[in-house]
Amino acid sequence: MAMGRAIVRNPKAFLMDEPLSNLDAKLRVQMRAEIARLQDKLGTTTVYVTHDQTEAMTLGDRVVVMLDGVAQQVGTPEELYNRPVNLFVAGFIGSPAMNFFPATLTDVGVQLPFGEVTLTPDVLDLLARYEPKKNVIVGVRPEHIEDAELLDVYAKIRALTFEVTVELVETLGADKYLHFKTEGAGAHASQLAKLAAESGAGENEFVARVSADSKARQGQKVQLALDTTKLLIFDPDTGRNLTLPEGQTAPAAPSPPGE
Repeated sequence: MAMGRAIVRNPKAFLMDEPLSNLDAKLRVQMRAEIARLQDKLGTTTVYVTHDQTEAMTLGDRVVVMLDGVAQQVGTPEELYNRPVNLFVAGFIGSPAMNFFPATLTDVGVQLPFGEVTLTPDVLDLLARYEPKKNVIVGVRPEHIEDAELLDVYAKIRALTFEVTVELVETLGADKYLHFKTEGAGAHASQLAKLAAESGAGENEFVARVSADSKARQGQKVQLALDTTKLLIFDPDTGRNLTLPEGQTAPAAPSPPGE
């Protein structure tokens, strides 16, 4: 009703502050689609405030991700998903949340706990200003890790395969979530633990979003295949995405009150 009263006034802009927060899941999906259709029909500029990243990604033409009152990144949903400027944006966008692994730069790529990845010349050029053996954090989205048994030979060659023990299987119909662990976090363990906690995962716990055809079972050892073309590399100290050109940097952290 409140939205209807606002619409009949023919305003130049709408401000919606979490309008769907009190609805159940099914009705929220329906209303989200209705709001999208309404905005498209009216063509009125709409500022939509939400803590739900799905609402932001599905409704927004441009999205602002904020942390402690500071805009971290402004961009299209595709830009936020594919080219997050820092660890916070990378972990906030996407469901399940991005996996973060400890890693070390090498002469040809990055060394992960379960193997080395050779990077493309373009990415190596961006990393050239850093010394080999620098500790970094590598981000991999769950949907970029597949059950290796389901890949053809060519895809397996291009991927980094590694063995894990499945801790938990969540079946969603169209796909499955395989929860697994790796060895200790090593360098920057506290930061990695914080990132895991923010995503709702435990320490050294990770998720692969695999095809529903996967036969993986809880307690079973399986081979997973990581798409090495989808890696993101972050500076543990600044949080900056090192795979982006120098100009696309994260904002400075806010100063403590009183400074």
